[in-house]
Amino acid sequence: MRVTDRPWTRHHHRVALVLVLAFAVAITLNPGSDRAGSATLLIAQFHAGNGGKPFAGDRTNFITISPNGDGFRDAARMSFRLTRTARVTLTALVDGGRAAPPKLVSSTSENLRAGPHRLSWTPDPNLEPRTYMLRVTVDGYTAASLVVRVLGVEAGFTKQSYRQGDVAALVVSSDASKLTVHLFQAGPEDWPSIYGGYGNNALYGVPVGKAMQFDWSHNKSRRATLHLRVPSRASGLYFARIDTADGRFGFAPFVLLPHPFGGHRVAVVFPTNTWEAYNHRDVDGNGAGDTWYSVNSIPRIDLTRPYLHKGVPTRFRGYEVGFLRWLYRSGKNVDFISDRQLDQLSAHRLHALYDLVVFLGHHEYMTTASYNATVGYRDLGGNLMFTSTTNFLYRVARHGRWLFRQQPWRTLGRPEAGLIGVQYLRNDGGKHQGHYLVVGAEAAPWAFRGTGLHNGSTFGHGGIEIDARSSASPPGTIVLAWMPNLQGAGYSPEMTYYTTRAGAKVFAAGTLNFAGTALEPSVRPLLENVWQQLARP
Repeated sequence: MRVTDRPWTRHHHRVALVLVLAFAVAITLNPGSDRAGSATLLIAQFHAGNGGKPFAGDRTNFITISPNGDGFRDAARMSFRLTRTARVTLTALVDGGRAAPPKLVSSTSENLRAGPHRLSWTPDPNLEPRTYMLRVTVDGYTAASLVVRVLGVEAGFTKQSYRQGDVAALVVSSDASKLTVHLFQAGPEDWPSIYGGYGNNALYGVPVGKAMQFDWSHNKSRRATLHLRVPSRASGLYFARIDTADGRFGFAPFVLLPHPFGGHRVAVVFPTNTWEAYNHRDVDGNGAGDTWYSVNSIPRIDLTRPYLHKGVPTRFRGYEVGFLRWLYRSGKNVDFISDRQLDQLSAHRLHALYDLVVFLGHHEYMTTASYNATVGYRDLGGNLMFTSTTNFLYRVARHGRWLFRQQPWRTLGRPEAGLIGVQYLRNDGGKHQGHYLVVGAEAAPWAFRGTGLHNGSTFGHGGIEIDARSSASPPGTIVLAWMPNLQGAGYSPEMTYYTTRAGAKVFAAGTLNFAGTALEPSVRPLLENVWQQLARP
Protein backbone atom coordinates (compact mmCIF):
# COMPACT_ATOMS: atom_id res chain seq x y z
CA MET A 1 0.00 0.00 0.00
CA ARG A 2 1.23 3.44 -0.85
CA VAL A 3 0.03 7.03 -1.02
CA THR A 4 0.46 9.16 -4.14
CA ASP A 5 -0.26 12.86 -4.52
CA ARG A 6 -3.10 13.79 -6.81
CA PRO A 7 -3.60 17.57 -6.84
CA TRP A 8 -6.60 18.97 -8.68
CA THR A 9 -4.98 22.12 -10.04
CA ARG A 10 -1.71 23.97 -10.24
CA HIS A 11 -3.31 26.82 -8.24
CA HIS A 12 -3.27 24.88 -4.97
CA HIS A 13 -0.33 26.88 -3.62
CA ARG A 14 -2.39 30.08 -3.40
CA VAL A 15 -2.85 31.24 0.18
CA ALA A 16 -5.78 33.63 -0.20
CA LEU A 17 -8.90 33.78 -2.32
CA VAL A 18 -9.96 37.22 -3.45
CA LEU A 19 -13.15 38.13 -5.25
CA VAL A 20 -13.49 41.80 -6.06
CA LEU A 21 -16.93 43.09 -6.93
CA ALA A 22 -17.72 46.67 -7.88
CA PHE A 23 -21.20 47.31 -9.13
CA ALA A 24 -24.13 49.64 -8.60
CA VAL A 25 -27.72 48.64 -7.83
CA ALA A 26 -30.63 51.03 -8.22
CA ILE A 27 -33.09 50.93 -5.33
CA THR A 28 -36.54 52.50 -5.28
CA LEU A 29 -37.53 53.65 -1.81
CA ASN A 30 -41.00 54.22 -0.37
CA PRO A 31 -42.54 57.56 -1.45
CA GLY A 32 -42.51 60.18 1.28
CA SER A 33 -39.32 59.00 2.95
CA ASP A 34 -36.40 61.37 3.24
CA ARG A 35 -34.56 59.10 0.78
CA ALA A 36 -37.42 58.69 -1.67
CA GLY A 37 -36.62 57.99 -5.30
CA SER A 38 -33.52 56.20 -6.45
CA ALA A 39 -30.35 55.65 -4.51
CA THR A 40 -27.15 53.91 -5.37
CA LEU A 41 -25.60 51.29 -3.12
CA LEU A 42 -22.03 50.19 -3.67
CA ILE A 43 -20.50 47.07 -2.10
CA ALA A 44 -16.84 46.66 -2.96
CA GLN A 45 -13.66 44.86 -1.99
CA PHE A 46 -15.48 41.58 -1.35
CA HIS A 47 -13.02 38.93 -0.16
CA ALA A 48 -13.84 35.27 0.59
CA GLY A 49 -11.72 32.55 2.10
CA ASN A 50 -11.56 29.81 4.71
CA GLY A 51 -9.17 31.47 7.13
CA GLY A 52 -6.32 29.22 6.07
CA LYS A 53 -4.77 27.46 3.13
CA PRO A 54 -7.04 26.70 0.18
CA PHE A 55 -7.76 23.07 -0.65
CA ALA A 56 -6.55 22.06 -4.10
CA GLY A 57 -9.22 23.04 -6.61
CA ASP A 58 -10.47 26.05 -4.64
CA ARG A 59 -10.91 29.25 -6.62
CA THR A 60 -12.37 32.72 -6.29
CA ASN A 61 -16.00 31.58 -6.06
CA PHE A 62 -15.45 28.12 -4.57
CA ILE A 63 -13.88 27.46 -1.16
CA THR A 64 -13.47 24.45 1.09
CA ILE A 65 -14.13 24.38 4.83
CA SER A 66 -14.23 21.63 7.46
CA PRO A 67 -16.14 22.78 10.57
CA ASN A 68 -14.75 20.24 13.01
CA GLY A 69 -13.51 22.72 15.59
CA ASP A 70 -9.78 22.21 15.06
CA GLY A 71 -9.22 25.83 14.08
CA PHE A 72 -8.28 24.87 10.53
CA ARG A 73 -10.77 25.77 7.78
CA ASP A 74 -13.61 25.89 10.30
CA ALA A 75 -15.62 28.64 8.58
CA ALA A 76 -16.23 30.52 5.36
CA ARG A 77 -15.08 34.10 5.97
CA MET A 78 -16.11 37.15 3.95
CA SER A 79 -15.06 40.79 4.17
CA PHE A 80 -16.47 43.76 2.26
CA ARG A 81 -17.13 47.49 2.41
CA LEU A 82 -20.51 49.26 2.41
CA THR A 83 -20.92 52.85 1.28
CA ARG A 84 -23.92 53.42 3.54
CA THR A 85 -26.02 51.78 6.21
CA ALA A 86 -27.90 48.73 4.88
CA ARG A 87 -29.45 45.43 5.96
CA VAL A 88 -27.13 42.59 5.02
CA THR A 89 -28.33 39.00 4.90
CA LEU A 90 -26.19 35.88 4.65
CA THR A 91 -28.11 32.86 3.36
CA ALA A 92 -26.92 29.26 2.93
CA LEU A 93 -28.75 27.03 0.45
CA VAL A 94 -28.36 23.49 -0.83
CA ASP A 95 -29.27 22.11 -4.24
CA GLY A 96 -32.83 20.75 -4.25
CA GLY A 97 -32.56 18.90 -7.57
CA ARG A 98 -34.21 19.60 -10.89
CA ALA A 99 -37.74 19.33 -9.51
CA ALA A 100 -37.32 21.70 -6.58
CA PRO A 101 -35.75 25.06 -5.76
CA PRO A 102 -32.66 25.21 -3.53
CA LYS A 103 -33.40 24.34 0.08
CA LEU A 104 -32.74 26.82 2.87
CA VAL A 105 -30.04 25.74 5.32
CA SER A 106 -29.62 28.93 7.35
CA SER A 107 -30.15 32.67 7.10
CA THR A 108 -29.00 35.57 9.29
CA SER A 109 -29.53 39.32 8.87
CA GLU A 110 -28.04 42.41 10.44
CA ASN A 111 -28.18 46.18 9.95
CA LEU A 112 -24.66 47.40 9.19
CA ARG A 113 -23.25 50.88 8.94
CA ALA A 114 -21.12 52.23 6.13
CA GLY A 115 -17.53 51.00 6.20
CA PRO A 116 -15.65 47.67 6.38
CA HIS A 117 -17.35 44.52 7.70
CA ARG A 118 -16.74 40.79 8.14
CA LEU A 119 -19.16 37.89 7.96
CA SER A 120 -18.57 34.22 8.59
CA TRP A 121 -20.51 31.01 8.07
CA THR A 122 -19.67 28.25 10.53
CA PRO A 123 -22.08 25.39 9.93
CA ASP A 124 -22.93 22.73 12.45
CA PRO A 125 -20.26 19.98 12.47
CA ASN A 126 -23.05 17.46 11.76
CA LEU A 127 -24.12 19.18 8.54
CA GLU A 128 -23.82 16.76 5.62
CA PRO A 129 -20.49 17.13 3.83
CA ARG A 130 -21.23 18.47 0.33
CA THR A 131 -21.37 21.83 -1.46
CA TYR A 132 -23.60 24.70 -0.35
CA MET A 133 -24.43 28.02 -1.95
CA LEU A 134 -23.84 31.20 0.08
CA ARG A 135 -25.59 34.41 -0.93
CA VAL A 136 -24.95 37.87 0.47
CA THR A 137 -27.89 40.23 -0.08
CA VAL A 138 -27.90 43.94 0.67
CA ASP A 139 -31.33 45.49 1.22
CA GLY A 140 -32.84 42.50 -0.59
CA TYR A 141 -30.54 42.60 -3.62
CA THR A 142 -28.04 39.80 -4.23
CA ALA A 143 -24.60 41.36 -3.96
CA ALA A 144 -22.31 38.33 -3.95
CA SER A 145 -22.46 34.55 -4.04
CA LEU A 146 -20.06 31.69 -3.75
CA VAL A 147 -20.06 27.92 -3.35
CA VAL A 148 -18.69 26.39 -0.17
CA ARG A 149 -17.70 22.77 0.07
CA VAL A 150 -18.08 21.30 3.55
CA LEU A 151 -15.39 18.64 3.57
CA GLY A 152 -15.59 15.57 5.75
CA VAL A 153 -14.13 12.38 4.30
CA GLU A 154 -14.74 12.24 0.57
CA ALA A 155 -13.64 8.91 -0.88
CA GLY A 156 -14.30 6.71 -3.87
CA PHE A 157 -12.70 3.91 -5.83
CA THR A 158 -11.79 4.67 -9.43
CA LYS A 159 -13.60 1.52 -10.60
CA GLN A 160 -16.98 0.15 -9.59
CA SER A 161 -15.79 -3.45 -9.58
CA TYR A 162 -12.56 -5.37 -9.07
CA ARG A 163 -11.28 -8.92 -9.38
CA GLN A 164 -9.66 -10.82 -6.53
CA GLY A 165 -6.10 -9.71 -5.94
CA ASP A 166 -6.38 -6.50 -7.96
CA VAL A 167 -4.76 -3.33 -6.68
CA ALA A 168 -7.60 -0.87 -6.23
CA ALA A 169 -7.19 2.90 -6.31
CA LEU A 170 -9.05 4.71 -3.52
CA VAL A 171 -9.07 8.50 -3.96
CA VAL A 172 -9.52 10.41 -0.69
CA SER A 173 -10.08 14.08 0.12
CA SER A 174 -9.79 15.01 3.80
CA ASP A 175 -7.86 17.54 5.85
CA ALA A 176 -7.37 15.13 8.74
CA SER A 177 -3.83 14.37 9.88
CA LYS A 178 -4.38 10.61 10.15
CA LEU A 179 -6.74 8.13 8.50
CA THR A 180 -7.87 4.66 9.48
CA VAL A 181 -9.06 2.46 6.60
CA HIS A 182 -10.86 -0.83 7.09
CA LEU A 183 -12.54 -3.08 4.52
CA PHE A 184 -15.95 -4.69 5.11
CA GLN A 185 -18.28 -7.06 3.29
CA ALA A 186 -21.89 -5.85 3.18
CA GLY A 187 -24.76 -8.29 3.70
CA PRO A 188 -23.65 -11.03 6.11
CA GLU A 189 -23.94 -8.68 9.12
CA ASP A 190 -26.96 -9.07 11.37
CA TRP A 191 -27.06 -5.55 12.84
CA PRO A 192 -28.32 -2.90 12.97
CA SER A 193 -31.91 -3.48 11.99
CA ILE A 194 -32.84 -1.80 8.72
CA TYR A 195 -36.01 -0.66 10.50
CA GLY A 196 -34.13 1.22 13.20
CA GLY A 197 -30.55 2.40 13.50
CA TYR A 198 -29.55 1.92 9.87
CA GLY A 199 -29.33 5.41 8.37
CA ASN A 200 -29.15 6.48 4.74
CA ASN A 201 -25.60 7.76 5.23
CA ALA A 202 -24.04 4.59 6.61
CA LEU A 203 -22.91 1.16 5.44
CA TYR A 204 -22.60 -1.90 7.65
CA GLY A 205 -20.83 -5.20 7.13
CA VAL A 206 -18.45 -7.78 8.53
CA PRO A 207 -14.79 -6.72 8.78
CA VAL A 208 -12.27 -8.04 6.30
CA GLY A 209 -8.65 -8.09 7.45
CA LYS A 210 -7.13 -5.56 9.82
CA ALA A 211 -7.62 -1.81 9.95
CA MET A 212 -4.84 0.19 8.27
CA GLN A 213 -3.37 3.46 9.54
CA PHE A 214 -2.14 6.24 7.23
CA ASP A 215 -0.32 9.47 7.94
CA TRP A 216 -2.34 12.06 6.00
CA SER A 217 -0.58 15.20 7.22
CA HIS A 218 0.99 15.86 3.82
CA ASN A 219 -2.39 15.60 2.06
CA LYS A 220 -4.47 17.99 4.17
CA SER A 221 -4.80 20.42 1.25
CA ARG A 222 -5.16 18.04 -1.67
CA ARG A 223 -6.73 14.78 -2.61
CA ALA A 224 -4.48 11.73 -2.84
CA THR A 225 -4.75 8.09 -3.79
CA LEU A 226 -4.40 5.02 -1.62
CA HIS A 227 -3.57 1.74 -3.35
CA LEU A 228 -5.23 -1.21 -1.63
CA ARG A 229 -5.00 -4.90 -2.42
CA VAL A 230 -8.44 -6.39 -3.11
CA PRO A 231 -9.02 -9.44 -0.89
CA SER A 232 -9.29 -12.94 -2.33
CA ARG A 233 -12.74 -13.65 -1.01
CA ALA A 234 -16.22 -14.51 -2.25
CA SER A 235 -17.82 -12.04 -4.65
CA GLY A 236 -20.13 -9.46 -3.15
CA LEU A 237 -20.49 -5.83 -2.23
CA TYR A 238 -17.51 -4.60 -0.23
CA PHE A 239 -16.64 -1.16 1.07
CA ALA A 240 -13.84 0.77 2.67
CA ARG A 241 -14.68 2.72 5.80
CA ILE A 242 -12.37 5.69 6.34
CA ASP A 243 -12.23 7.26 9.82
CA THR A 244 -10.45 10.31 11.20
CA ALA A 245 -9.37 10.91 14.79
CA ASP A 246 -11.95 13.71 15.22
CA GLY A 247 -14.90 11.43 14.44
CA ARG A 248 -15.46 12.14 10.77
CA PHE A 249 -15.94 9.15 8.48
CA GLY A 250 -16.80 8.14 4.94
CA PHE A 251 -17.45 5.04 2.85
CA ALA A 252 -16.38 3.82 -0.57
CA PRO A 253 -18.18 0.73 -1.96
CA PHE A 254 -17.06 -1.59 -4.75
CA VAL A 255 -18.22 -4.91 -6.21
CA LEU A 256 -15.82 -7.83 -5.80
CA LEU A 257 -16.29 -10.01 -8.87
CA PRO A 258 -16.49 -13.81 -8.88
CA HIS A 259 -13.53 -15.97 -9.79
CA PRO A 260 -14.31 -17.73 -11.98
CA PHE A 261 -17.56 -16.37 -13.40
CA GLY A 262 -20.26 -19.00 -13.24
CA GLY A 263 -18.99 -20.55 -10.03
CA HIS A 264 -22.60 -20.26 -8.89
CA ARG A 265 -25.56 -20.62 -11.24
CA VAL A 266 -27.24 -17.37 -10.16
CA ALA A 267 -25.91 -13.87 -10.88
CA VAL A 268 -27.04 -10.81 -8.92
CA VAL A 269 -26.46 -7.49 -10.68
CA PHE A 270 -26.00 -4.28 -8.68
CA PRO A 271 -27.48 -1.12 -10.31
CA THR A 272 -24.18 0.76 -10.46
CA ASN A 273 -25.28 2.97 -13.38
CA THR A 274 -28.36 4.12 -11.51
CA TRP A 275 -26.39 4.62 -8.31
CA GLU A 276 -24.19 7.16 -10.07
CA ALA A 277 -27.14 8.81 -11.87
CA TYR A 278 -28.72 9.37 -8.45
CA ASN A 279 -25.43 10.71 -7.09
CA HIS A 280 -25.71 14.48 -6.55
CA ARG A 281 -22.02 14.93 -5.78
CA ASP A 282 -20.93 18.36 -7.01
CA VAL A 283 -17.39 18.01 -8.29
CA ASP A 284 -17.19 21.06 -10.56
CA GLY A 285 -18.12 23.36 -7.67
CA ASN A 286 -21.09 25.22 -9.16
CA GLY A 287 -23.41 24.32 -6.29
CA ALA A 288 -25.51 21.81 -8.29
CA GLY A 289 -25.06 18.06 -8.44
CA ASP A 290 -23.23 16.76 -11.51
CA THR A 291 -26.17 14.70 -12.74
CA TRP A 292 -29.25 15.13 -14.88
CA TYR A 293 -31.30 14.65 -11.70
CA SER A 294 -29.99 18.02 -10.57
CA VAL A 295 -29.93 19.85 -13.91
CA ASN A 296 -31.90 18.13 -16.66
CA SER A 297 -29.67 19.50 -19.42
CA ILE A 298 -26.60 17.69 -18.07
CA PRO A 299 -26.00 14.95 -20.67
CA ARG A 300 -23.46 12.79 -18.85
CA ILE A 301 -22.28 11.62 -15.44
CA ASP A 302 -18.85 10.67 -14.17
CA LEU A 303 -18.94 7.07 -12.95
CA THR A 304 -15.92 7.63 -10.72
CA ARG A 305 -17.43 10.35 -8.49
CA PRO A 306 -17.54 9.54 -4.78
CA TYR A 307 -21.12 9.06 -3.65
CA LEU A 308 -22.85 11.72 -1.63
CA HIS A 309 -24.31 10.74 1.79
CA LYS A 310 -20.79 10.06 3.10
CA GLY A 311 -20.16 7.66 0.26
CA VAL A 312 -23.38 5.61 0.38
CA PRO A 313 -25.45 5.02 -2.79
CA THR A 314 -28.77 6.87 -2.59
CA ARG A 315 -31.50 4.93 -0.73
CA PHE A 316 -29.28 1.85 -0.47
CA ARG A 317 -30.86 0.93 2.87
CA GLY A 318 -34.40 1.15 1.50
CA TYR A 319 -33.86 -0.37 -1.92
CA GLU A 320 -31.17 -3.06 -1.61
CA VAL A 321 -30.11 -3.95 1.93
CA GLY A 322 -33.13 -6.08 2.79
CA PHE A 323 -32.71 -8.33 -0.24
CA LEU A 324 -28.94 -8.51 0.21
CA ARG A 325 -29.30 -9.65 3.81
CA TRP A 326 -32.02 -12.11 2.80
CA LEU A 327 -29.61 -13.74 0.36
CA TYR A 328 -27.04 -14.39 3.07
CA ARG A 329 -29.49 -15.39 5.80
CA SER A 330 -31.25 -17.88 3.53
CA GLY A 331 -27.96 -19.42 2.42
CA LYS A 332 -28.15 -18.42 -1.24
CA ASN A 333 -24.90 -18.86 -3.16
CA VAL A 334 -24.62 -16.35 -5.99
CA ASP A 335 -22.15 -14.45 -8.14
CA PHE A 336 -22.28 -10.67 -7.76
CA ILE A 337 -21.54 -8.41 -10.71
CA SER A 338 -22.11 -4.78 -11.72
CA ASP A 339 -23.72 -3.18 -14.75
CA ARG A 340 -20.26 -3.02 -16.31
CA GLN A 341 -19.93 -6.81 -16.43
CA LEU A 342 -23.39 -7.13 -17.95
CA ASP A 343 -22.15 -4.82 -20.75
CA GLN A 344 -19.33 -7.23 -21.45
CA LEU A 345 -21.19 -10.55 -21.41
CA SER A 346 -22.93 -11.77 -24.55
CA ALA A 347 -26.33 -13.47 -24.37
CA HIS A 348 -24.80 -16.87 -25.10
CA ARG A 349 -22.06 -16.41 -22.52
CA LEU A 350 -24.60 -15.26 -19.93
CA HIS A 351 -26.78 -18.28 -20.67
CA ALA A 352 -23.84 -20.66 -20.40
CA LEU A 353 -22.86 -19.23 -17.02
CA TYR A 354 -26.19 -18.67 -15.24
CA ASP A 355 -29.67 -20.18 -14.87
CA LEU A 356 -31.00 -17.00 -13.23
CA VAL A 357 -30.00 -13.34 -13.42
CA VAL A 358 -31.36 -11.13 -10.61
CA PHE A 359 -31.53 -7.36 -11.05
CA LEU A 360 -31.18 -6.04 -7.50
CA GLY A 361 -32.54 -2.52 -7.18
CA HIS A 362 -33.79 -0.59 -10.17
CA HIS A 363 -31.67 -0.65 -13.30
CA GLU A 364 -32.99 2.45 -14.98
CA TYR A 365 -30.02 3.24 -17.24
CA MET A 366 -28.86 0.43 -19.48
CA THR A 367 -26.58 0.30 -22.49
CA THR A 368 -27.51 -1.29 -25.80
CA ALA A 369 -25.10 -4.13 -25.04
CA SER A 370 -26.81 -4.86 -21.71
CA TYR A 371 -30.29 -4.66 -23.23
CA ASN A 372 -29.35 -7.00 -26.07
CA ALA A 373 -27.60 -9.44 -23.74
CA THR A 374 -30.58 -9.59 -21.36
CA VAL A 375 -33.17 -10.04 -24.10
CA GLY A 376 -31.02 -12.63 -25.82
CA TYR A 377 -30.46 -14.47 -22.56
CA ARG A 378 -34.23 -14.59 -21.99
CA ASP A 379 -34.82 -15.79 -25.53
CA LEU A 380 -32.36 -18.63 -24.96
CA GLY A 381 -34.39 -19.74 -21.93
CA GLY A 382 -32.60 -17.82 -19.18
CA ASN A 383 -34.64 -16.81 -16.13
CA LEU A 384 -34.90 -13.21 -14.89
CA MET A 385 -35.92 -11.61 -11.59
CA PHE A 386 -36.57 -7.86 -11.34
CA THR A 387 -36.73 -6.87 -7.68
CA SER A 388 -37.66 -3.24 -8.27
CA THR A 389 -39.25 -0.93 -10.86
CA THR A 390 -38.29 1.49 -13.62
CA ASN A 391 -35.89 -0.98 -15.19
CA PHE A 392 -34.42 -0.50 -18.68
CA LEU A 393 -36.11 2.89 -19.02
CA TYR A 394 -33.28 4.87 -20.65
CA ARG A 395 -30.61 3.93 -23.14
CA VAL A 396 -27.17 5.12 -22.11
CA ALA A 397 -23.74 4.91 -23.71
CA ARG A 398 -20.50 4.48 -21.82
CA HIS A 399 -17.26 6.11 -22.94
CA GLY A 400 -14.44 5.64 -20.47
CA ARG A 401 -15.56 6.96 -17.10
CA TRP A 402 -18.50 8.86 -18.62
CA LEU A 403 -22.06 7.61 -18.93
CA PHE A 404 -24.20 9.51 -21.47
CA ARG A 405 -27.99 9.56 -21.23
CA GLN A 406 -29.69 9.14 -24.59
CA GLN A 407 -33.33 8.25 -25.35
CA PRO A 408 -36.01 6.26 -23.52
CA TRP A 409 -36.04 2.72 -24.86
CA ARG A 410 -39.74 3.07 -25.63
CA THR A 411 -39.08 5.83 -28.16
CA LEU A 412 -36.62 3.48 -29.87
CA GLY A 413 -39.34 0.90 -30.40
CA ARG A 414 -38.16 -1.34 -27.57
CA PRO A 415 -40.60 -0.85 -24.67
CA GLU A 416 -39.24 -2.38 -21.52
CA ALA A 417 -42.49 -4.24 -20.80
CA GLY A 418 -41.62 -6.56 -23.69
CA LEU A 419 -38.73 -7.84 -21.61
CA ILE A 420 -39.82 -7.34 -18.01
CA GLY A 421 -43.58 -7.90 -18.32
CA VAL A 422 -44.32 -4.47 -16.79
CA GLN A 423 -42.89 -1.00 -17.21
CA TYR A 424 -42.69 2.34 -15.44
CA LEU A 425 -46.11 3.91 -14.87
CA ARG A 426 -45.87 6.68 -12.28
CA ASN A 427 -43.94 8.17 -9.35
CA ASP A 428 -45.58 9.95 -6.42
CA GLY A 429 -42.41 10.39 -4.39
CA GLY A 430 -43.53 7.89 -1.78
CA LYS A 431 -46.71 9.69 -0.73
CA HIS A 432 -48.68 6.46 -0.83
CA GLN A 433 -47.48 3.06 0.37
CA GLY A 434 -49.84 0.17 -0.17
CA HIS A 435 -50.14 -3.54 0.53
CA TYR A 436 -50.10 -6.14 -2.23
CA LEU A 437 -53.48 -7.77 -2.88
CA VAL A 438 -53.18 -11.37 -4.08
CA VAL A 439 -55.05 -12.08 -7.32
CA GLY A 440 -52.91 -14.82 -8.94
CA ALA A 441 -53.06 -17.66 -6.41
CA GLU A 442 -55.00 -19.92 -8.77
CA ALA A 443 -53.01 -18.99 -11.89
CA ALA A 444 -49.64 -19.49 -10.13
CA PRO A 445 -50.24 -21.67 -7.06
CA TRP A 446 -46.49 -22.37 -6.71
CA ALA A 447 -45.89 -18.72 -5.78
CA PHE A 448 -48.17 -18.84 -2.73
CA ARG A 449 -47.64 -22.43 -1.58
CA GLY A 450 -47.04 -22.52 2.17
CA THR A 451 -47.48 -18.77 2.58
CA GLY A 452 -51.03 -18.85 3.91
CA LEU A 453 -51.94 -16.35 1.19
CA HIS A 454 -54.85 -16.77 -1.20
CA ASN A 455 -56.76 -14.54 -3.58
CA GLY A 456 -57.97 -11.56 -1.57
CA SER A 457 -55.13 -11.75 0.97
CA THR A 458 -52.78 -8.82 1.49
CA PHE A 459 -49.06 -8.87 2.25
CA GLY A 460 -45.95 -6.71 2.22
CA HIS A 461 -45.92 -3.06 1.26
CA GLY A 462 -44.44 -0.83 -1.42
CA GLY A 463 -44.88 2.10 -3.73
CA ILE A 464 -42.91 5.24 -4.72
CA GLU A 465 -42.34 4.37 -8.39
CA ILE A 466 -44.70 1.78 -9.81
CA ASP A 467 -44.79 -0.57 -12.82
CA ALA A 468 -47.73 -2.08 -14.66
CA ARG A 469 -48.40 -4.10 -17.80
CA SER A 470 -48.74 -2.48 -21.20
CA SER A 471 -49.67 -3.57 -24.71
CA ALA A 472 -46.04 -4.65 -25.11
CA SER A 473 -46.21 -7.17 -22.25
CA PRO A 474 -45.64 -10.76 -23.39
CA PRO A 475 -48.83 -12.79 -23.97
CA GLY A 476 -49.85 -14.74 -20.92
CA THR A 477 -48.27 -12.38 -18.38
CA ILE A 478 -49.85 -13.22 -15.03
CA VAL A 479 -50.60 -10.67 -12.32
CA LEU A 480 -49.63 -12.34 -9.04
CA ALA A 481 -50.62 -9.37 -6.87
CA TRP A 482 -51.33 -5.68 -7.24
CA MET A 483 -52.19 -2.50 -5.35
CA PRO A 484 -55.38 -1.19 -6.94
CA ASN A 485 -55.39 2.57 -7.60
CA LEU A 486 -52.45 3.17 -5.26
CA GLN A 487 -51.50 6.44 -6.95
CA GLY A 488 -54.93 7.39 -8.29
CA ALA A 489 -57.54 5.89 -10.56
CA GLY A 490 -55.87 3.49 -12.97
CA TYR A 491 -52.41 3.82 -11.42
CA SER A 492 -51.95 0.38 -9.91
CA PRO A 493 -48.60 -1.39 -9.47
CA GLU A 494 -48.57 -5.01 -10.59
CA MET A 495 -46.38 -7.93 -9.53
CA THR A 496 -46.14 -10.20 -12.55
CA TYR A 497 -44.79 -13.46 -13.94
CA TYR A 498 -44.56 -14.91 -17.42
CA THR A 499 -42.91 -17.77 -19.27
CA THR A 500 -41.66 -18.19 -22.84
CA ARG A 501 -41.67 -21.07 -25.31
CA ALA A 502 -37.93 -21.40 -24.75
CA GLY A 503 -38.62 -22.07 -21.07
CA ALA A 504 -37.63 -18.69 -19.63
CA LYS A 505 -39.35 -17.58 -16.42
CA VAL A 506 -39.55 -13.86 -15.62
CA PHE A 507 -40.69 -12.25 -12.35
CA ALA A 508 -41.17 -8.51 -11.74
CA ALA A 509 -41.95 -6.91 -8.36
CA GLY A 510 -43.98 -3.90 -9.50
CA THR A 511 -42.89 -1.47 -6.73
CA LEU A 512 -39.65 0.41 -6.28
CA ASN A 513 -38.84 -0.74 -2.75
CA PHE A 514 -39.92 -4.40 -2.91
CA ALA A 515 -36.32 -5.64 -2.50
CA GLY A 516 -36.00 -3.59 0.68
CA THR A 517 -38.90 -5.53 2.24
CA ALA A 518 -37.39 -8.98 1.64
CA LEU A 519 -36.93 -9.69 5.36
CA GLU A 520 -40.54 -8.97 6.30
CA PRO A 521 -42.38 -12.10 7.53
CA SER A 522 -45.16 -11.82 4.97
CA VAL A 523 -42.72 -11.37 2.07
CA ARG A 524 -40.03 -13.97 2.84
CA PRO A 525 -42.02 -17.13 2.03
CA LEU A 526 -43.31 -15.76 -1.27
CA LEU A 527 -39.81 -14.61 -2.20
CA GLU A 528 -38.45 -18.06 -1.38
CA ASN A 529 -41.05 -19.66 -3.66
CA VAL A 530 -40.18 -17.27 -6.49
CA TRP A 531 -36.49 -17.97 -6.04
CA GLN A 532 -36.97 -21.74 -6.10
CA GLN A 533 -39.08 -21.46 -9.25
CA LEU A 534 -36.62 -19.25 -11.12
CA ALA A 535 -33.33 -20.74 -9.91
CA ARG A 536 -34.18 -24.01 -11.65
CA PRO A 537 -33.12 -24.10 -15.33
